[in-house]
Amino acid sequence: MPTLARQPAHAERKAGRLIAVAVLASLLASTCCVVPLVLVLVGVTGAWMANLQALKPVTPYAVALTVGALGWAGWLVFRPARACDLADGACATTRPLMRRVFVACALFVALLLGFPLIAPLFY
Repeated sequence: MPTLARQPAHAERKAGRLIAVAVLASLLASTCCVVPLVLVLVGVTGAWMANLQALKPVTPYAVALTVGALGWAGWLVFRPARACDLADGACATTRPLMRRVFVACALFVALLLGFPLIAPLFY
């Protein structure tokens, strides 16, 4: 059984993995719009990019996975840390860092998921 000092680190590792899943799922959800735009901006072109439209039916599932993973990670990051109060304070510095990482990733995911809504304004 893990000690009290290890529980917060385990929860933060789990939150970090969930944030990574959310970012990857949001990239999958935005393959129809954002990925081709980024590829063109970087200089990658080709007719094969039209094949990315084949992933459009997967978009609602990827969005649901993204929101679920971000919700779970947010709950792990922002819940009251009872084990930190009892430990030697090892998580006092890591929790604010994980919160900043979570907020930055959540803003990035919101930008990716919101891009199809604002994309028609640019053309």
